[in-house]
Amino acid sequence: MNIPPCPACSSPYAYELDDKLVCPECSFEWTPEDEVEEQGIQVKDSNGNVLQDGDAVVIIKDLPVKGAPKPIKAGTKVKSIRLVEGDHNIDCKIDGFGSMALKSEFVRKA
Repeated sequence: MNIPPCPACSSPYAYELDDKLVCPECSFEWTPEDEVEEQGIQVKDSNGNVLQDGDAVVIIKDLPVKGAPKPIKAGTKVKSIRLVEGDHNIDCKIDGFGSMALKSEFVRKA
């Protein structure tokens, strides 16, 4: 059986113990069924709504942009978002600014 890496610390040294998988580095335990359910990224907006690729969102707060003379204004609508892993978990294109990475806590689903 191909054992997946630990979902908590990404250690490749996980092993089977009875019906669970165990990570020797961080002691995290999980079942293989849990691993199947957690495929994909789940990102929530500021109101707790689950976002998906292709959704449209609205900026809820003026966001300063490094190197730009003006911030992105609250109320700006952004179409066709892409979800990514990381701190800034939304990739998008904003008219007048170009490609951007946004944090989901500063948007709401349109």
